[in-house]
Amino acid sequence: MTRDDRRWVAIDVTYLAQSPEGRYQFQWWALDLVGAQPVGGTQKKGADRGIDGVISFSTGPRGEVGRALVSVKSGAVNAGMVRDLKGVLEREKAEIGLFITLEEPTAPMRQEAATAGVYHSALSGRDYPRIQLLTIRELLEEHRRPDLPLLVLPAYQQAERVEKKAAEQAELFGS
Repeated sequence: MTRDDRRWVAIDVTYLAQSPEGRYQFQWWALDLVGAQPVGGTQKKGADRGIDGVISFSTGPRGEVGRALVSVKSGAVNAGMVRDLKGVLEREKAEIGLFITLEEPTAPMRQEAATAGVYHSALSGRDYPRIQLLTIRELLEEHRRPDLPLLVLPAYQQAERVEKKAAEQAELFGS
C-alpha cells in the first residue's frame, strides 16, 4: 500500500467513523479487524454498557473460557475512557480489555492502561497486558493484533488418560 493509498483509507475510515450512521459500521468493521463478536452476537445498535465486542479464549485444560471485552472509540479519546474500561472488566469479571481507537492514545491513556496490570494464563504460562490499546493505524499498517491467549476448542484439548487393564485391551482385538 502506498503512502497515498494509506491517506485515502484514513480519510474514508475517518468519514465512516464520524458520520451518524457510519459510526456503527465503523464499530462493526473494527471488531471484525480483531476477530471480535459484536455484543449479542449480531450487529445491533443500542446501549452496550461499555462493551462493543467479545473475544473468547481458553483459560484451562478442561475447556474453561475467558473473555476479552472490546471497546471501540471513533472520536476524541482520553484516559477516563480507559479507566471506564477497567471498571467494565471488574463489573463483568473479564480477564482482558481491548481499547480500539481511531486516534492515537495519549501518554495518560497509556499510563492508565499500564495500571490495570496483567492477566496470567496458567494454560500458556504467559502474562498478557490486562488492558491493550490498539489503533486502527496499527491494525492496518503494522498488522498488529491483540496479544491474547489462544482459544483451544474442547475437541483439541488433551483428553483425560484412561487406564485399561491388559485383559480388557486384549478383548478389543479378539485375543
